[in-house]
Amino acid sequence: MRIVIRMNKAMPVFACLVLSAVIPFPKGFDLMIYAAGSDRFEKARAFIQEKIKKEGLPSISIAVARDGKIIWEESWGLANIEKRIPATPRTMYSLASATKPITATAVMILAERGLVDLDAPASRYLGDGQLTGYQPLAATVRRLLQHTAGLPMHWNLIGGDEAFPRPAMDETIRRYGFLAAPPGEAFAYSNLGYGVLERIIERVSGRSYKDFVEREVFAPLGMDRSAVLPGPGREAGVALAYGARQEPFPPFDFDHRGASAAFCSAHDLARFAMFHLQNSLPGQKKILSAKAIRSMQSEKDPQVPASIYSLGWSSFVNSKIHFVSHSGGMLGVGARLTLLPEKDSACVVLANGAPTMEGTELWDVEWEILKAIVPGFPESPEIPPPPAAPAAFIPPDSLVGIWQGNVHANNADLPVQLTIENTGQVRLELDGQENVALAVPTPLGSLGFSDDILLAPFLAGLKTPDTARSPHILLLKLKLRGDKLDGVASAIAMNQRFCYPHRIELARQK
Repeated sequence: MRIVIRMNKAMPVFACLVLSAVIPFPKGFDLMIYAAGSDRFEKARAFIQEKIKKEGLPSISIAVARDGKIIWEESWGLANIEKRIPATPRTMYSLASATKPITATAVMILAERGLVDLDAPASRYLGDGQLTGYQPLAATVRRLLQHTAGLPMHWNLIGGDEAFPRPAMDETIRRYGFLAAPPGEAFAYSNLGYGVLERIIERVSGRSYKDFVEREVFAPLGMDRSAVLPGPGREAGVALAYGARQEPFPPFDFDHRGASAAFCSAHDLARFAMFHLQNSLPGQKKILSAKAIRSMQSEKDPQVPASIYSLGWSSFVNSKIHFVSHSGGMLGVGARLTLLPEKDSACVVLANGAPTMEGTELWDVEWEILKAIVPGFPESPEIPPPPAAPAAFIPPDSLVGIWQGNVHANNADLPVQLTIENTGQVRLELDGQENVALAVPTPLGSLGFSDDILLAPFLAGLKTPDTARSPHILLLKLKLRGDKLDGVASAIAMNQRFCYPHRIELARQK
């Protein structure tokens, strides 16, 4: 743990040094002394403190690295409000989706050992749970890493306050592992894709995902305050997750641990970042070649030129700076992990408060920190203008009409009819009930048609054992392919704990 002493005019450096000599700090503690107003992080520190106050966040922890050294790590607030446990740079936080670069690292380890061919069909390495739908043989391991395999949106947060059991990964793949679009057609962010990678790691290595990641990634990189779903005995060192009113969320498990289940301290995540910047750190083993590290940061699906996603990382340029990054967000969690490869710099920002699945926005904190460590760093990022307010939905003639088919849910085909009027009204008949699409904007998107894709939210639901966990709405995302509409009917929980995708296929009625 780091103890910080901030000097002022009445507290000379000599006095601080005396304090450090006479106070018996416990083993494992170190002391950092700096003069208020004199260090380059003062502005960023003030920004973070104001953000915590303004947004009511329980805590934020950061770690910053440059040229192979951690040059700043600090924490503010409480990791556990009820027990008044302060956050430290060694406190473990849920990473949510910032788990994905860790899973990608594990896959690349297996690839370099010759145990996984990135260009082989993912199904080669799967067992009872096989991918189905469009062109399964084209859904390669590499495309799973790049989110271009065609898998739909999916998330599943299984709370410790629920009696709902976590399904086996093979069962989740059987239920939801369908390719809703041809592989290589488009980028579609998929937690389930990283759940499939988790299962590949297990089947190829013969070990659990947790064991493989902790022993083959965390241990050799010296990440001793990191784990996949920390078990009993480590609770005191883990930041609890809180909502908007600082109400605690239960601990969550997932049916896509490879997408969401890692916990790391800010200090450890900075060590992970420095490894991916190819810094040689004392005590770290070289678990990947330089070639593999470079490919992870740059190799995108050539069939999807608009995608910024490579092998486990987003890789993009903003304000003429090359970012290699991943964020994480869910109920009670905010995380950012960013590398600037050309600047040999990295920034980690972790928070344990957020009211929604999007998590807490931490890009602003990261930018303030990077301004302090990179000479000439832009004052503010290039931010595209906000999208125009959606216009009233006026469907093209190619959409107007009656479309009939089935939703595949719970191993059964449920008859469905979609009626699209030239006035813009869209009606869904399912399970003996008719619902009208919401015409007002929703957090899930608005009723509309763009790039041959129809998006339509409904206050409707599907009756399956999984969706019975919570009231939910239904979001249709359908691709127009001649006289057919096909895609996904997603059941999204009102409490935001799940998004279960279901295959839907419709044909125009003459």
